[in-house]
Amino acid sequence: MNNYEHTGSSTGKHAAQRPDLERVQLNAAESPYPTAPRNVREEQRAAAQRERAAAVAEQAAQSAATAQAALGQQPTQAIPGQQPTETIGGARRGKHGRARNAQQVRNNWDAQPTQAVYGQQPTQAIPGQQPTAAMPGAQATEAMPRGKHGKRSRNGKPRKKSFVTRKVEAWCSRVLGAVSGDGLAEQEAEYASGRTTRDYVWNTVGVGLWGMVFPVLTIVVTQLAGAEQAGMFSLAFVTALLLMFVGNYGVRNFQASDLDEEYSFADYQANRVLTVVIMLVTGITYCKFRGYTDQMWLMSLGVYLYKAVDALADVYEGRLQQVDKLYLAGISQAFRSAAALIGFSLALLITRNVGVSSIVMAVIAAITFVVFTFPLAQLETPKSRSANAKRVIGLLKQCFPLFVALFMYNLIDNMPKFVMEGALSYDNQLYYNALYFPAHAILLTSGFIYKPMLLKMANAWADPTKRKKFDLIIVVMFVIIVAITVVVAGAMSWFGLAIMSFLYGIDFEQYRGLCFVMLAAGGVTAGIEFLYQVITVLRRQRAVTKLYLITFGFSLFVPVLLVNFTGLPGAVIGYLIVMCILLVLLVSEYASIRMDLHRKLTGKAAPDAEMPRAARTGAMAPVQVAGAGEQAAAGVVPQAAVAPMQAQAMAGGAVPQAAGAPMRAAAAQQATAAQVQRAAAQRAVAPISWTAGGTVGIVQPEPEAPEPAGEEGEDDNG
Repeated sequence: MNNYEHTGSSTGKHAAQRPDLERVQLNAAESPYPTAPRNVREEQRAAAQRERAAAVAEQAAQSAATAQAALGQQPTQAIPGQQPTETIGGARRGKHGRARNAQQVRNNWDAQPTQAVYGQQPTQAIPGQQPTAAMPGAQATEAMPRGKHGKRSRNGKPRKKSFVTRKVEAWCSRVLGAVSGDGLAEQEAEYASGRTTRDYVWNTVGVGLWGMVFPVLTIVVTQLAGAEQAGMFSLAFVTALLLMFVGNYGVRNFQASDLDEEYSFADYQANRVLTVVIMLVTGITYCKFRGYTDQMWLMSLGVYLYKAVDALADVYEGRLQQVDKLYLAGISQAFRSAAALIGFSLALLITRNVGVSSIVMAVIAAITFVVFTFPLAQLETPKSRSANAKRVIGLLKQCFPLFVALFMYNLIDNMPKFVMEGALSYDNQLYYNALYFPAHAILLTSGFIYKPMLLKMANAWADPTKRKKFDLIIVVMFVIIVAITVVVAGAMSWFGLAIMSFLYGIDFEQYRGLCFVMLAAGGVTAGIEFLYQVITVLRRQRAVTKLYLITFGFSLFVPVLLVNFTGLPGAVIGYLIVMCILLVLLVSEYASIRMDLHRKLTGKAAPDAEMPRAARTGAMAPVQVAGAGEQAAAGVVPQAAVAPMQAQAMAGGAVPQAAGAPMRAAAAQQATAAQVQRAAAQRAVAPISWTAGGTVGIVQPEPEAPEPAGEEGEDDNG
């Protein structure tokens, strides 16, 4: 369809024969098309196109006139300003069925604006050209909304943004608005707390991704940089994980259980900044002590910085857990781990330099902390009171025993890797860690099973009638650990080693025997972790530190001797031996606790002997589980406690004041047999508060006021 208008009368040499030639020549300079007709051949092609269009229009008009004539109706003029269809339909036809007056039809067609439907708004398709209306009710193309990447959707509406795009835009708007306004801490929280299912799901996702970073990155480095570089990276990551316990300082569980906020969030922040600085200084000092080269130095520095960001973010995620928004902490951990994993892989793919890729991983982790973790904790938690230096130091003292226990255990667990560094090449680090990952899966799987049961175990221990159930849970859990170990060993024997060989590009079939030894060590490690949690429930975790020190002594010479004699097999076998020693010591400690309890229940223990008691947590009072408390729970009142009360009751008011005061004080502190029985019954059904690695407490009922001694005497005398 031609949109040019006839602008004037035809003049010139060929005006009579080609009236349209002048129109094309006059408007050629104004045409926006670079291929506008400028020679005779192009004019002929354009004329032929117009002639075909006129023929089609003529045929359509004739068909419409024929249909109307058959119905007895008058012809309809389809296009305003155009000649009636009778004129076109009545034109004489020539040899090939075309109208002889086609020239007149073309002139009429070109002279009128092309408007398909009356009353429609024009659509400006080309600047400087006459408007052309194409579709009824259609909007002008200049106002047409555009979708993703500036493209229109098929129905003319903008394309819907993806879920990720909407969330990112909403988050950026919220953070920038808060920063430019009253600040992050002054904003109102938008996410609800107490979402148990969501807490479990997202915490599992976060912990799972966090745990997958090390093995996945080891595979990536092996494929892109070789076994030697992968071994160096593995050792740097193992050292960073050990240093991370210095950064965390065992505070996370303590912070999550601080429901009354004895320490402010600012105290925890200051404490964490201090421990992270100590962590980095320790790591740099270790690198200088080992005399690392430039490549190992850069690699270690990048991984240390990455784990330092992890340790710093942990205190903010602990704050979210403290206000019962654990799922947000899981999302934060998952986002940071996934971003670091992807960033490291892409950087290594481009640079093929593990050290540079480690620095990139640390930078990406720091960015995720700044733009997501830190603002999220500030926006979704109440504003904290300011920090206090005395409380920060007190927090260091409070968590020191837990830090020592965790650090010693992980040092023992990783001792064979440090021993191999001086005796074997770095590729042996890769082989050892590749065999260790399936064994570590046993520990993680068993943890998912017994950690939800710890609250029930605490309840069973608090109730003297359920102590056998407590022992039964321990036996069943050890059976489950053995079963998991057997299943994983079968899977590794069937297809596991083949999958490992494919992922790492290394033939692990030669290490089949060592794989089974490592899996046995993984089962022993899972038993150690479970038994440590049991002893924590019994509130005897301080005794575990002594056991760790003993095991650490064995770990200093057993792996050294075996590695120097047999190499990699010695490291794996030495690891199994050391873990078995620690398991035997923990089993003996638990047996000692149970024997002490049995002696106290039968009255054969010394009067001043102590049994484990639940720690005081906030408003929770300690639960007496030994000595008189156990006897009171059984309904037995010590004779030594009843005799002074009977003597005082018989004496009435004749007791001298100086001697009566101690008796009245003793009577006020000792409850009667009925009161003791009621208190024991209340404690049996009282709610128990427990957090992993934290404290166990039973809500203490309000004590009944003791009756005055004088009134007792009067009642007895009466």
